Parts: sequence; structure tokens; C-alpha cells
Amino acid sequence: MTDRRQLLTVAEAAVDEAVAWLATAGEGWSTARFKASGEEVTAADIEVESRVTRVLTARTPGVPVVGEESSTAGAPLPARCWVLDPIDGTMNFARGAPMYAVSLAYVRNGNPLVGVVEAPSLGRRWTTPGRRPENARPPAEDVGRAVVGVSGTGAGTGTSSGSGRGSARRVLDRVQDEAYRVRMQGSMALDLVGVAEGWLDACVCIAPKPWDVAAGVALCRERGRAVLGADGTAFSFDSPVLVAGTPQVALRLAELWEDS
Repeated sequence: MTDRRQLLTVAEAAVDEAVAWLATAGEGWSTARFKASGEEVTAADIEVESRVTRVLTARTPGVPVVGEESSTAGAPLPARCWVLDPIDGTMNFARGAPMYAVSLAYVRNGNPLVGVVEAPSLGRRWTTPGRRPENARPPAEDVGRAVVGVSGTGAGTGTSSGSGRGSARRVLDRVQDEAYRVRMQGSMALDLVGVAEGWLDACVCIAPKPWDVAAGVALCRERGRAVLGADGTAFSFDSPVLVAGTPQVALRLAELWEDS
């Protein structure tokens, strides 16, 4: 199966399964514990990943599923695969906040071709291929007028440590100095949706994992947004940072990272 519309049909069926289950899951599923990495995880993360994986395996046999809760961070992606974050924004989910999402993408040779992001608490779904937003506000072409979403290690009170976190803190200080406004939603998937839809002009995602951003990258690129990595060239999954926005704004945000 290689047709994007067929792949989207499969992806939406898998996300439908996740959303339907989440609607009936009790509060006990949202109790958080900490992984060795310092990130929070709930039983719902595990269950959603299992349910989505079963649908994908049945509908696209032979295509592996790379999910946050069952895969090894840093391992190279297969040539073609599904990439899944069962609940992006687990910290929000565990606290009853609505800004979390199920994020699923089909990736071939490192390029996200199909993406589905659903925010169950908001009753919203975004897909690629999909319909462009109507009457979207033109994005800012200058960082000084841009509303920028920031997320990832160093964007809040994460527990990760080391020189990478120091770079994150420095670049985020510079973003706050230059940007019109900074917003912290707590979900890379929804930050990228915000850029694609226009409620954010740009975003900076620190230490993104493939499952955090793959679907959002597909959405942004389809809607004509630049998605760049640390060196200011097209983003790839081994980059320590992702920036997205208009080409001019994204390039300036990448420069802030390089200078940090």
C-alpha cells in the first residue's frame, strides 16, 4: 500500500480506535509515573499504543510501528514505518488539561508522508493530505512579530540535564528576547499543528523524537511552512532541534540555536 489516501484511511481508523477507548477510560488510566528518562507516562499511553499498533499491524502487515512506549530512542527508523506518539502531552493528560494529542505518521526514508493528529479533549483532528484551513491569518514574516510556541527539554521544568539542556535554555532566552510572544502548550504535536493552522506563527521544539513531531512535520510542510533543523537546512530526525514557520522566521530561529 503506497497511495497516501489509502494510508490516511488506515491511519484514521487506528486513531479512531484510540480516541474511542480514551473516551471510556476511567481516571485510573491517567495516573502518571516517571520513566528512567524523567518523562511522565501513564497506563493510558501504553494501552493506546497497543490498540493503535494492533489496527496498523492488521491493516498494513509488514510495516513496522515505531511507538514511543515500545521503541528505543535514538534507534534509526526503518525505511518505511508508522511512527506513533500515543499521547503527546502526557503531563497535560495526567493533570486533566486538554492540550494533548494522539499523533500518528507514515514515514518513508525519513520523510513523513501522511500525518494524523487528534486532540480528543478538543474534539479536533488534523490530517495530511487534508483541507487547508479557511480564512487563516497570514503568518508573521519577522520573529519580532511572531507568536512562537516552545516545547521540549529546557522549555519548562524538565528533569533532563547536561550541556544540551544548557543550549536549550540559552536559545529559549533568545527566542523570548526576539519574539513578539512565546507560548508553551506542552505538546510538540499541537505546536506544529498551531503553525500549520495559523494560531502560532512559528515553533521551536527542543530534543524532538520522531514520534513527537513526525505527523506535525507532514502537516506543516503540506501547508507551505518551512521545517528546519539545527543547521538551518531541512529537518531530519537526528537534529537536536526543530523550528517551523515561514522560511524567513524559521531560518532566524535556527540561527538562534546555532549561536547558542
